[in-house]
Amino acid sequence: MPTPYEREIMAWRVHRTARLTAPDGWLAVVGLAWLAEGENTVGSDPSCRVRLPGDDVPGVVGSIILRGDAATFTARPGSGVTHQGLAVAELPLRDDLAGEPTRLRVGSVVFHLIRRYDRLAVRIRDEESPARAAFKGIDYFPIDRRWRVQARFEPHQPSRVSRVPTVLDKEETYDTPGAVAFEVKGVSCRLEAFLEPGETDLFIVFGDQTNGSETYGGGRYLYTRQADASGLVIVDFNKAYNPPCVFTPHATCALPLPENRLPVRVEAGEKRYSSM
Repeated sequence: MPTPYEREIMAWRVHRTARLTAPDGWLAVVGLAWLAEGENTVGSDPSCRVRLPGDDVPGVVGSIILRGDAATFTARPGSGVTHQGLAVAELPLRDDLAGEPTRLRVGSVVFHLIRRYDRLAVRIRDEESPARAAFKGIDYFPIDRRWRVQARFEPHQPSRVSRVPTVLDKEETYDTPGAVAFEVKGVSCRLEAFLEPGETDLFIVFGDQTNGSETYGGGRYLYTRQADASGLVIVDFNKAYNPPCVFTPHATCALPLPENRLPVRVEAGEKRYSSM
């Protein structure tokens, strides 16, 4: 009979898989196109700057006009592009850092703006992507409550901004209110913790000695609640998960800071994913 804690982790895994495999999950991401100033054509034709997949997608469905930080989509007549179920003629586009992005659809393909590195790009999803169909589940280390670690939150005063490497060989900036310090197997460990825009939970990007063998070489992610009144944080490595770039080459994943690469083997959470 599973313990209450084991049931908690199993429920977390079910929720994680449901989000990953959803029509708008990471397994559906099939493209990322960086926009240039002026007109950016959108469609299935190879000449389009924003190329959409699918034999049923017209060669050109329209254009995204970028003027500074403002982007507008203009559809070609009969393109079939919709927004919230209604046909689109011309529509200003909101990116993901400005709130819920403006999502446009044509057939099974959905696309929207993202803002990264002070630039705009188009993230493209296909609800009929081969990766969704091929998904066979994720392997995990056994659930082990010893990897639910009590840590001490060490605030930065004042709060810092970290320049974080990514898989695209560029840097992202993250607000870094502090670090979490704890001990594992007699080894003192410390991880810088980020705070993403609009979020309250701490975001931790870490590496460990299983990376490249049992787990993804680029590290793993986890979230944890902020410190309680006594300055303590629970870091549960049983909820460590693979970053999006494990499931699609069209992600902009953060990589661990050098100081966030732990000198121990974290034998908890998700293992390396393979679709084979």
